[in-house]
This record gives sequence, structure tokens and C-alpha cells, in this order.
Amino acid sequence: MKIVKYIFWIFYRIWFYILVGLPILIMFPILLISILKESWYPFFFRLARIWAKIILIGMGFRYRIEREQTPEKNKSYMFIANHTSMTDIMLMLVSVKNPFVFVGKKELAKIPLFGFFYKRTCILVDRSSAKSRQAVFLRAQRRLQSGLSICIFPEGGVPDEHIDLDEFKDGAFRLAINHQIPIAPLTFADNKKRFSYTFFSGRPGRMRVKIHKFLFTENLTTDDTRFLNDKARTIILKQLEAFNKTD
Repeated sequence: MKIVKYIFWIFYRIWFYILVGLPILIMFPILLISILKESWYPFFFRLARIWAKIILIGMGFRYRIEREQTPEKNKSYMFIANHTSMTDIMLMLVSVKNPFVFVGKKELAKIPLFGFFYKRTCILVDRSSAKSRQAVFLRAQRRLQSGLSICIFPEGGVPDEHIDLDEFKDGAFRLAINHQIPIAPLTFADNKKRFSYTFFSGRPGRMRVKIHKFLFTENLTTDDTRFLNDKARTIILKQLEAFNKTD
């Protein structure tokens, strides 16, 4: 029985990378055109949402999104969520219709094909470099001024699989306060079970998402960064605990 499971997991992983790469190959010319100008990014974002849906549906994931509050059209937000899986990117894309730009680690730019578009559309950060982290603020400012939103996974990476939710870094909250934009916390309940970073794991099934009420930053200063950080983390952690009780 274990041998059957290992064979399934091997092919399941291979199938995932096929689903990641094949739509990019098929849409390559139009994707390439869509990134030629920054002002065309919303069109690229719509294509990225189609790509994400193909992957999630193709992997047998049934996503269900519960909304306590819905982002307003043409308004900028800071979207944050817990980070446990490679599928977090896809689930964020299908959960949010407002065009946003990911702030992510530069290492993902090395992934063949995916990395080509990733490094040209996302804000890359080298977490070991203070200069790189500072540059993120300038690039994010330009994107926000053009009417886009920002998405950051504030754990700063994928935590150990035995940890439900790691401590949050302050960057997302400092950015939101500096630009006076609302923070929209999302909780991803099942991504770790469906497709974690452990190679021999994963299976089709449901993916629950909850978009929480927004945290507003009006009249806050950078002195309130830690307060906002703790508040957002508490919201997501409590929701994870609630989801776990219904498993």
C-alpha cells in the first residue's frame, strides 16, 4: 500500500509542474505582450488568474471562498495570508479580483518558465540584504500609485510543517501604514494538507479560504506597526484553529 502511495505522490508532483508550465507555454505570446508595459499589468493579472484556476482545478482542488468583506474595485489593499504551500500563490490569485503584485523571495525567479514572468511582474526581495528590503518600499510605492494592490506572505517564508503559524515580519504592516491602505487578511485552511513542500505528500480535496474584515490604517503611524502585526496574526491564527476543529 505504501508503494502505491509513493507512486501516486511522484506522479502527482509531476502533474503539478506540468499544469504550472503548460498554460504558460500555450499563452506565452500573449503573456509576453501583457508585460511589455506596466500599465498593461491588470490584463496580465487576469491571465494569471486563469492560469491559477487551471492548476487548482487540474490538481483536483475544490476551493471555497468565504468573505466577511469584499475589496472595493479600483482601491488598493495590502493582502496577507498564512504561507504553507506552493499553491498559496494560485489560491491567492483566485481569491482576489483586485489586481495585485506579489512581494516574494528572489529564489523563485530561478524556476524555469514561471521565473521568467515572476521576476518581471513581482517585487523581488533578498531577505538577507537590507538594501534589497529597502528597495521593496520604493517599488511598492510606484505600484500603489498606479492603482494596484500588494500581496505579501508576512511569515517571510514557509515555516516548519509542525508550526501552524510563524511570527510575522513587520514589512507588510509598515508599508500599509506608510501608504494608508487597508490590510485584508486571508486564512488558507487546507493548503498544507493538499500540497505541502514535503515531496511525498498531498492529495485532491477541498481548499477553504476566509477573507476577513479589513484592518484600517488611517491615523496610524509606524509606532503602531507591532500592534497591527499582532492583530492580523491573531485573526489568522484563530481562524486556523477554528478550521482545524471542523476537520
